[in-house]
Amino acid sequence: MMHDHDHETPRLTPAQLAAALSPPAGRTGGDLVTETLYGLGATTVFGLPGQHALAVFDALRRSPLTYVGLRVENNAGFAADAYGRTTGEVAPLLLSTGPGALTSLAALQEAAAASAPVLAISGQVPRAGLGGGRHGYLHELRDQQASFRDVVKSVHLVRTASQIPSAIAAAWESALTAPHGPVWVEIPADVLAAPTTLPPVTAVDATPRELVPRPELTAVAAHLLAGAARPVIVAGGGVVRADAAGKLRALAERLAAPVVTTYGGKGAFPWEHPLSLRSWIEDRHTTDFLEDADVLLVVGSGLGELSSNYHTFAPRGRVIQIEADLGKLEANHPALGIHADARAALSALLESGQLEPAALKAAPLETGARRDPTEAAAAVRAVLAAVEERIAGQHLEPERAILTAVRDALPARAASFWDMTILTYWAWAAWPGPMHSAQGSGGLGYAFPAALGAAAADPAQPVLAVSGDGGAMYSIAELATARQHGLPVTWLIVDDGGYGILREYLTDAYGETMGTDLTGPDFVALAESFGVPAVRTTPESLREDLAKALAAPGPSVVVLPARLRMFAPTHTDTAR
Repeated sequence: MMHDHDHETPRLTPAQLAAALSPPAGRTGGDLVTETLYGLGATTVFGLPGQHALAVFDALRRSPLTYVGLRVENNAGFAADAYGRTTGEVAPLLLSTGPGALTSLAALQEAAAASAPVLAISGQVPRAGLGGGRHGYLHELRDQQASFRDVVKSVHLVRTASQIPSAIAAAWESALTAPHGPVWVEIPADVLAAPTTLPPVTAVDATPRELVPRPELTAVAAHLLAGAARPVIVAGGGVVRADAAGKLRALAERLAAPVVTTYGGKGAFPWEHPLSLRSWIEDRHTTDFLEDADVLLVVGSGLGELSSNYHTFAPRGRVIQIEADLGKLEANHPALGIHADARAALSALLESGQLEPAALKAAPLETGARRDPTEAAAAVRAVLAAVEERIAGQHLEPERAILTAVRDALPARAASFWDMTILTYWAWAAWPGPMHSAQGSGGLGYAFPAALGAAAADPAQPVLAVSGDGGAMYSIAELATARQHGLPVTWLIVDDGGYGILREYLTDAYGETMGTDLTGPDFVALAESFGVPAVRTTPESLREDLAKALAAPGPSVVVLPARLRMFAPTHTDTAR
């Protein structure tokens, strides 16, 4: 039965009531956008102005929102992505129509793959141009939404000013409902520009829905784990996004279960923990160990291409998969699929009563003697030693030394953002803590604009961006953004004169290269032309130069001329 007090209407303050009865003059649909964003809790917005979004940018002048303007829409999307990843909050992204909107697509694809809560608000042609007719409006597309529908979580079209607050609130809720992700709102230019007598937006409710596990699935999962002799856990990005690292550690320690983190899940489990298999998931030794588990718990991962050693992973035991993205459940392996947020599911397992120490001691074992913590830790050390022996035999000391130098130079609390480059592929496996990269969709140009977005979220902390010279060229324009806003981002550019990893791939596959060698600029001189301090370093001086740059206020660039090599893959091995 519903009662009047179940949904109480918030009361307005006397000032809000006066403003509602006599709205301030000069407001437009653009003001409804900024008022709604502020009412939902936004503090910072990213984007670029454009003709069909002018009214929103005009309204920004009258709003308390902080605007961070980038030079390319795709880079603005990457900045919003990083803001959402690092804060867990919705990152508004303001765009114009047609070319401006379409230029953001690659960034929104990455946000979707990484479950970053980005709220993109795009202008549209005037209402008379909607519906697929060929009216010849500037930037007109037959169906602009169609270009985004396959990328974002939800699409919201506004046709009148009164729809603006509810549409943005619905998109906000969608972005924050697990799994997080980008959403798309379109508002015609005439709706944004038209004067409005609607009262200022105050209270807006967009509470995301909780995604909790079904109790019968939790009970079965707990029963399987309680009876496991060799349980192992794969922790993916869903654990990080759900802020569930503490729950994961408690469960792993209770089960004496080794934990491997995927590249997106780095930071989900302590690197130096005795049960940590770390992140060597592209390694046959790790793959073999996972296959030997009698119960494999996969939390917040779809076991996609990278997380399954390029689909060579073939589990022999039972698989339990906890995943917020419904489409990823059992997408690659049969499992007990639990559609839930990682934190809610791990909490339910811990509270089930079946995994209490006394209950575990009494639980029946169908697969042999239970592995105790000492044996589990020894098994982990054996796997890591085998991985180390394999890597050490490939004589890759320069690459490992460079990665160590970067790690040593970075302050403990500083975030790092990595482009798709050889040093990043090393970091995926060997970096000992959280890191952010574009491995979800694999596009170039992510690191520097993403680092700018993270710095905008917390300007008091230095941020590191790592790119190759090829990827850096996607983002050079954002040196102007870094300088204009004084953001404390140090950009390490590893210059090998081309697309280094593609050079390796082509050589391995075909014996020759094509299109991978690039003529590049003098990155030091180029950065300095933007007013950004820059230095050219060497592997021997990298640690010192990078630490000095990170300690200095504002943006900086460190250029390392180096041609790095990758460690050998194991997914092509035929010997098992």
